[in-house]
Amino acid sequence: MSDWINILLQGMLTGGLYALLAAGLSLSFGVMRVINIAHGDFAILAAYIAIVLASSLHLNPVEALVLTVPIMAALGYALQRGLLNRTLGNNVLRPLLVTFGLSIIIQNGLLEVFSANARSLNVGGFGIASFVLGDNVAAGLLPLTVMLVAVLLLGGMQFLFSRTTLGRAFRAASDDPETVRLMGVDNRHIYAMAMGIAMALVAVAGVFLVMQSNISPSAGPQHLLYAFEAVIMGGLGSLWGTLAGGVLLGVAQAVGARLNPGWGILAGHLCFLTILVFRPAGLFPKTRDR
Repeated sequence: MSDWINILLQGMLTGGLYALLAAGLSLSFGVMRVINIAHGDFAILAAYIAIVLASSLHLNPVEALVLTVPIMAALGYALQRGLLNRTLGNNVLRPLLVTFGLSIIIQNGLLEVFSANARSLNVGGFGIASFVLGDNVAAGLLPLTVMLVAVLLLGGMQFLFSRTTLGRAFRAASDDPETVRLMGVDNRHIYAMAMGIAMALVAVAGVFLVMQSNISPSAGPQHLLYAFEAVIMGGLGSLWGTLAGGVLLGVAQAVGARLNPGWGILAGHLCFLTILVFRPAGLFPKTRDR
């Protein structure tokens, strides 16, 4: 019995990382209705930036994370303002093609600079420390930290969207961009702010990812898939739904791996397909079609 409790617990904690990965994707789609194909690659880019900062400036992982977040946020703002805003419109293929091109550029750039060797960010004993919850039941402190950060950030995003002027501008620009433009709001700035926040979330996810496991320049598409599945399962535009989708995906993978070591990833995909068949809009959809 304790084995299954551990498996479910580890799956839930893994879901916290998936929710962090998916939060930025959910935000960019919810506000701009853009599916960022390079989303996973940006997470890997943030991880490599943290590795470089930690090694060159002799920083600990937390300090590297603190510096990486504003760098990625500034990159997101500039990228949306200078490039991606030009692709928005009725043609959904344009942002898809542009972000696909960015994905290729990031992967090949990282491969050229860092080679194909896998890398990680050393967190010392914290990476293997655990918190004992009961007889033969324990949770790693690092995964617990990731889950706590995911809940706090998603709660902060929910507060931003529901209680602040910027959040209202995000929702208005998403629901009716033409009317918002007529009211004097600069959609280009609003979209760039949204992408900056999305990239800040991506940075947190990427740095936690490299703390927990090894990464390589080609790992972005795999993590994009996990983020996409978490967003779809939770419901487009729903931040708490994104957390639920990430947890569900993590638990499905953990249970599948327990039944057969080769079934972990497959079980997550099957869970995604099942929800897609019976709940095409996800568990907690929030966006309005336009």
